[in-house]
Amino acid sequence: MGRIASLSAVLLGVGLAATSLVSAATQVRVVGLFANAAVVNIDGQRHMLRVGRPPVNGVELIAADSRTATLRVDGQTRQFGLQREYTEGFAQAERQQVSIPRGEGGHYRITGSINGQAVGFMVDTGATSVSMSSAQARRLGIDYRMDGTPVRAATASSAVEGYQVNLARVKVGDIELSNVQALVLEGRFPLEVLLGMSWLSRVRMDEQDNLLLLQRKY
Repeated sequence: MGRIASLSAVLLGVGLAATSLVSAATQVRVVGLFANAAVVNIDGQRHMLRVGRPPVNGVELIAADSRTATLRVDGQTRQFGLQREYTEGFAQAERQQVSIPRGEGGHYRITGSINGQAVGFMVDTGATSVSMSSAQARRLGIDYRMDGTPVRAATASSAVEGYQVNLARVKVGDIELSNVQALVLEGRFPLEVLLGMSWLSRVRMDEQDNLLLLQRKY
């Protein structure tokens, strides 16, 4: 009985030590990838890592491009894809996310799609809805006059005729939302499709280090 008790104590000690090692493992998830830079979630905190910079909380960026990042985590070099989590072999699914770098003029631009058709978006939190010109709507095959509701829309310079429509699918990065309200303005303006609040209000937004991080709410 004494030998069994002693063995149990040893096994319990080993189990506790193993638990401590696992709980102490650095949790790493790559949520944004760029040339020689990456946005990395380290133990629940987001950090912008750049090649050649000192490690952050034991994590150093060795190389990065638009597809993968090579990180040295607690002395071990590993390759990560977007949204992959490493906790000593443990991985779990995360909410859909997308990172948009700040571009010319301080604007955030990204390629996405409307009803499966490729579209270049400019993020505009001042726009109530996803907004586009009638020329853009026709290119996308949106029959706004037949399916939409006529409205008068105010622009920076004047009031113009427009149509309120519902878009079946609007996708930005890995985030696709259904039944998104949009505004089609007669004429050539806006020159870019504006990603307005009818889409943005359905995601979480976090701006840091010249990056706009979007995460699906549900």
